[in-house]
Amino acid sequence: MSGLWTNEQEPLSRRSLFRTVGSAMYVAALTRLLGRDLYSAETSRRQVHDLQPRTTDIEPTARGVIHLFMNGGPSQMDLFDPKEELTKRHGEDYFGKIAGEVEFPEAAGALMKSPFRFAQRGECGMWVSDAMPHFATQVDNVTMIRSMFTSNLTHEPALYKIHSGSEFIGRPSLGAWVSYGLGTENQNLPAYVVLDDPQGLPVNGIDNWTSGYLPPLYQGTRFRASGAPVLDLKPDFSEPTAVTQLERELIARLDRVHQSRRPDRPQLAARISSYELAARMQIAATDALDLTQETEATLKLYGIDQPITESYGRRCLIARRLIERGVRFVQLFINSQIWDNHNNIGTALLDACNRTDKPVAGLLTDLRQRGLLDETLVLWGGEMGRLPISQLPGDKDPAKAGRDHNKNAICSWMAGGGVKQGFVLGSTDELGFAAVENRVSVEDWHSTILHLLGLHHEKLFVERNGLNERLTGVTHPRIVTEILKAETLKAS
Repeated sequence: MSGLWTNEQEPLSRRSLFRTVGSAMYVAALTRLLGRDLYSAETSRRQVHDLQPRTTDIEPTARGVIHLFMNGGPSQMDLFDPKEELTKRHGEDYFGKIAGEVEFPEAAGALMKSPFRFAQRGECGMWVSDAMPHFATQVDNVTMIRSMFTSNLTHEPALYKIHSGSEFIGRPSLGAWVSYGLGTENQNLPAYVVLDDPQGLPVNGIDNWTSGYLPPLYQGTRFRASGAPVLDLKPDFSEPTAVTQLERELIARLDRVHQSRRPDRPQLAARISSYELAARMQIAATDALDLTQETEATLKLYGIDQPITESYGRRCLIARRLIERGVRFVQLFINSQIWDNHNNIGTALLDACNRTDKPVAGLLTDLRQRGLLDETLVLWGGEMGRLPISQLPGDKDPAKAGRDHNKNAICSWMAGGGVKQGFVLGSTDELGFAAVENRVSVEDWHSTILHLLGLHHEKLFVERNGLNERLTGVTHPRIVTEILKAETLKAS
């Protein structure tokens, strides 16, 4: 044992030697594992974040989505779900039976019939109120879901739920998940574009289109409907095209060198891609939003020639132009909460319809005429529905009554992208308070949208904190096969 000492006085025994060497081997192995997971230059295990088009698990029937989000909660029994029993029992006290489902109990009134008249529309005979005369001409192209429901009757968590699958902040939105799963067909435009209202952001603001814990590459990019589409997109000075191109090539080379020395930072690639996309957008985005290329007939179709429909019609037309250029997910918001009709529902709801009805019908007509509807999934709906009882203002004047929030019943519709035409799914109870037949949860709705895009909700995930995080969370949703065309089911 000569030459092996723990210090000058005490020799190292054979047992101590093997114990020390064994501990060192454990430390070396642990260091190797930690190094591979946290700092390794091996990129084969890393997720590459980009917007290149990806193959899908199943054959998709939709290649893009236009989400017409109606913030506030459109009233189902005043638009798409007529209730004779509600008319018969108008004025009857009902609060005691649903007291736990009312957000503002101090303002609750009696059962209230709809101030609008209903009729069966189109060849399919779908019921639509006279508040939506333009949509009434399109019912043979849509699937109406009368039996959706959600889990919270307050706007903020309900908005998080419908957009991200969770009532809590910080999770990726539906558009971000779609961009993450599919990439995009046009590398000169964002995969996910948001057209919000120039008059103001919706409740929850930009959190509605966040990428959450996914890289920022997948979050929604806001486009303005008029003027410069994206602020600060163009340089403050002009220079020859050749000089600009050389500058971009040099920057790209420097970025790649910088990235090659940091292979353990996958978000660096996403940041570089974002800067490169911004440069390409200088031309592509301006072209996509140039409505002077459209005919006068098309502008009228969307209601851009009328003050009340000009703003929303312009955004609907831009959505079509983006979709036909290969953008994957386009989302439209309306100013604040125009569908949140707590009072004066006869006029307030009608105003919301007047602003959006013609543009939406124009969008469906235009998509169909251009052969785009079959491959574009159009979604319409809000974060909740309304109650069958009245909500009275402070002066308790029934003439000013509206409706309170309702999480138990939502009407939503889809068109194109592989769903049935002129079809109605599900029903609510006799008063329209709750979905009772063929109920569709938000998770079911999400999984069905992903399915139509060729994605399976269980296979679309990101590893985070040891978990496979999904849009649909830990739930076990169903794909709503009842609304799918026969050929869509065969393709699945």
